[in-house]
Amino acid sequence: MTNPSSPTSGVQLLEVSPEYAGQRIDNFLRTQLKGVPKTLIYRILRKGEVRVNKGRIKPEYKLQAGDVVRVPPLRLPDRDEPEPVAQGLLQRLEAAIVYEDKALIVLNKPAGIAVHGGSGLNYGVIEAFRQLRPDAKDLELVHRLDRDTSGLLMIAKKRSMLRHLHEALRGDGVDKRYMALVRGYWPTAKKQVSAPLLKSNLRSGERMVEVNPEGKEALTVFRVLRRFGEFATLIEAKPVTGRTHQIRVHTQYAGHSIAGDSKYGDDDFTREVREMGGKRLFLHAYELIVPMPDGSQLRVEAPVDELWSKTLERLSA
Repeated sequence: MTNPSSPTSGVQLLEVSPEYAGQRIDNFLRTQLKGVPKTLIYRILRKGEVRVNKGRIKPEYKLQAGDVVRVPPLRLPDRDEPEPVAQGLLQRLEAAIVYEDKALIVLNKPAGIAVHGGSGLNYGVIEAFRQLRPDAKDLELVHRLDRDTSGLLMIAKKRSMLRHLHEALRGDGVDKRYMALVRGYWPTAKKQVSAPLLKSNLRSGERMVEVNPEGKEALTVFRVLRRFGEFATLIEAKPVTGRTHQIRVHTQYAGHSIAGDSKYGDDDFTREVREMGGKRLFLHAYELIVPMPDGSQLRVEAPVDELWSKTLERLSA
């Protein structure tokens, strides 16, 4: 599908190729209609303005090869004029790449940068990389990191790599490890937390997660890396399942919340760490072991930022 050169397009008919079979219509339209706000895509779906094979469908409809999708006239930005991303951010993200080949980018995402636009943000990592790599037409996030979490983030440049990695993530083939600075003395014997997690949205639209028997099964494996007396512990966290905010909620549930966590943290602990210069969420995705399509393994590590390092130096002084 190509965007028209004029800002307003007429009716578009998109034929679904086999590689998109099984994808939800809303996700398909988000990848095809670059630059169109998600809210507009969901609005035309809700109003029944998108037709598949001339019939109305729901946003959760799964496409089949050969389907013909009718998209109503939309205002689209010119493909050659994407929402400009600040040059400074582009340079930071280019410098943050730790691995790149023809099908995959892995970067060490800085804390404080969202992975995609939305919720009042015009752009995030994925929008920036679409500007940095304009020739890669199928750039998609493989997974997500919370805005305030730093560390390793994968972006697929080809749909075949995206499908391969999604399958690996579902089948427990990807080994992701995080470092977290938590409150108090984490016992060496506490090697895992298994507690079901339930997502809910507050009136403000903010997403909260809590341990709840009605939630989805969630398991995180932990290991002590370094102690700072009784005050704090640096731990490694390996999420076996991939639930939203999993590590943050499991550490809180264990009684050892993460420093700088405004949502699930301990205000007094966060304040004391901040006084040492630690003004960030102390959760960092530092190691990734990924099975590649050719049967090899890719292993990448990402160093922590200077603020993190200096805070730990002050803690150990």
